[in-house]
Amino acid sequence: MSQSKLLFTPGPLTTSETVKQAMLRDLGSRDAEFVSLVSHIRRRLLELGQVANGSYEAILMQGSGTFAIESVLSSLVPSSGKLLVAINGAYGHRMAKIATVLGISCKTMVFEEATPVPVERVRRALAEDPAITHVATVHCETSTGIVNPIAELGRTVHNAGRIFMVDAMSSFGGIAIDIAGQQIDFLVSSANKCIQGVPGFAFVLARRDLLLAAEGCARSVSLDLLAQWRELENDGQFRFTPPTHALLAFEQALQELEAEGGVAGRAARYAANQQVLMNGMTELGFDAYLAPEHQSHIITSFRLPAHERFDFPSFYRRLSELGFVIYAGKASQADCFRVGTIGHIFPQDIRALVAAIRRVLREMQVDLSHAVTHP
Repeated sequence: MSQSKLLFTPGPLTTSETVKQAMLRDLGSRDAEFVSLVSHIRRRLLELGQVANGSYEAILMQGSGTFAIESVLSSLVPSSGKLLVAINGAYGHRMAKIATVLGISCKTMVFEEATPVPVERVRRALAEDPAITHVATVHCETSTGIVNPIAELGRTVHNAGRIFMVDAMSSFGGIAIDIAGQQIDFLVSSANKCIQGVPGFAFVLARRDLLLAAEGCARSVSLDLLAQWRELENDGQFRFTPPTHALLAFEQALQELEAEGGVAGRAARYAANQQVLMNGMTELGFDAYLAPEHQSHIITSFRLPAHERFDFPSFYRRLSELGFVIYAGKASQADCFRVGTIGHIFPQDIRALVAAIRRVLREMQVDLSHAVTHP
């Protein structure tokens, strides 16, 4: 078996040996131990979101994070509703595409990828269009690493009497989020991000009264969020085959999150990772895409150098051969690549990555001390 590489990506990401080992047993989906496991995971997620007082519910959904996003949109926006999606990256566009395919009336507001969603523009849009019933945005846009102002947006949406949905795929567990305090009605995230589990399921933290009010809205059988919640409440079971091994890994990952000092402790490590990365990449001559005040500690985009010998596919391949996996760019307005600083990686791993990048640049005969970057 080949040795695992270090993943400097936004998920799937590098996991601890103990998380991987937790999957090395089988567990029946109707076994009492499994039912107890699911119950504990749901309760712990509510605690992480600071909403364990009974006003919110945690709903686990098989599949990737996008499955859960589609579950929320298809289950909660009524046929008479209208969705506003505030977009400054690829994952906002994905939400709008899902809504369009589902036949949901959808208005999009597309902003510059290098700047946060402007709250005042959203406020004006809500004032001008009373047909809008729901607003959705992404907290940390994984396409660039930018963080959007969900607290201010939540307050604006609620002051306008609308429902607020947040894709917190890449932030939940790595950035503190007070769901009720930030007036988020539905938050979606995934097992294989900052909680450092493995792929297999995502989850929704849903305001209970609005979840119950969505009776009859579902446009899908397998992604029916209300039906999934009812089954979990009735007997602790999933409606369809659950990802048992991924849930075992997630339980271990939750224990490791708590041992690290919870979200605050994990965020501190991620921030340290990102600072080491920025120091090293700046020294090598790379230019970050985002201004520092907009940059998260989740993932960082760097502009591709306009050097005649720099070729990203070769750069990527050479790093991978050395055991370091980075991410291609996803910004539409600039040529970039991305480096994630989440997962079971530490500042020493970031320093090793920077050393590998220095070696690869030397092998490619690329000197960035006087290079320009692609716009």
